[in-house]
Amino acid sequence: MSLAKHLELQQQAIGQLVELLEQERRALAQARVDGEKLRELTACKQVALQKLEQLESSRYAAQLKLGYGPGRKGALKAAHDADCLAAWRKMQALALRAREINASNGAALNLRMAYNQRIVSFLNTVIGSKLYGPDGRAQRDAI
Repeated sequence: MSLAKHLELQQQAIGQLVELLEQERRALAQARVDGEKLRELTACKQVALQKLEQLESSRYAAQLKLGYGPGRKGALKAAHDADCLAAWRKMQALALRAREINASNGAALNLRMAYNQRIVSFLNTVIGSKLYGPDGRAQRDAI
């Protein structure tokens, strides 16, 4: 498979991942988060990441087999020689976008978790005992 085709497939796969991350961002922005939707998105993201890993592994193996050095330097040289530099840069830009959205989503999740923990701590303080156990389930003796 040509490098141009490898890069095209990787761009498509990263584009699909970006769309999943955007869906996750929208789900997290809702006042009431749909846990089932987040679980579905997580499963889809795992599949997308596995596909990306396979594509990258294949591209990287071809890069080495053709005598290009390892890492970004070798990839850049291979893209230059195959006249695919624009496709290589587009793929890198998409990957950066995916990383940024993922980091933003992670921060949103952490914020929600901290908020929920503060609520549980407040409730525990108000009632003087543990309302919820470490597993997040209501304790029978507290009810």
